[in-house]
Amino acid sequence: MAKRKLQKRSSHRQAMFKNMATSLFREGRIQTTLPKAKELRSYAEKLITTAKTNDLASRRKVMSKIQDKEVVTKLFDEIAPQYSERPGGYTRILKMYPRRGDAAKQAIIELVE
Repeated sequence: MAKRKLQKRSSHRQAMFKNMATSLFREGRIQTTLPKAKELRSYAEKLITTAKTNDLASRRKVMSKIQDKEVVTKLFDEIAPQYSERPGGYTRILKMYPRRGDAAKQAIIELVE
């Protein structure tokens, strides 16, 4: 299945998802456009699944995607153990009103409790 390109170069797209995932894990929820939220869901859920194993290799793999050590520590110590029994579906996307100005579809993506 092809990923959305979101009208951005690959390097910009990768940096954007790294930053969005960092904010999602730090805050628990973020507001963005609907297509970005749908792509971020896949990116973030793969990181959470990797963090569930909690060994050195998985920690290094996640650190290659998220450079903030505090967020990685939170991911491994708080977020991943919370989903230890859950096989997937760690995030929820809530649709919002269109953005004023360009009428882009907005959404909130949040971690499921």
